[in-house]
Amino acid sequence: MKPKSGIFELITPDLGDTDKIELVHWNSKLGDSVSPGQEILELVTDKACFPMESPVKGKLTQIIKEKGSIVRKGDVLGILELFESE
Repeated sequence: MKPKSGIFELITPDLGDTDKIELVHWNSKLGDSVSPGQEILELVTDKACFPMESPVKGKLTQIIKEKGSIVRKGDVLGILELFESE
């Protein structure tokens, strides 16, 4: 069951055995509403590009890692403010 309100941290997923993960593009900007399944950002390793989808309905309220940042598994990339369930 999803929370009715609060925040959700966008976390760098486990992309396998790689030393370098780069955040190459934010598809959403601050204040944008997002829906489950919507591509929010793109991560690239030396092997592939990985679009990251929103798992929740909410609004992007904070970008913690900017485009071009090198990130690791578990890093917080951004914060979503959850929308209340209808």
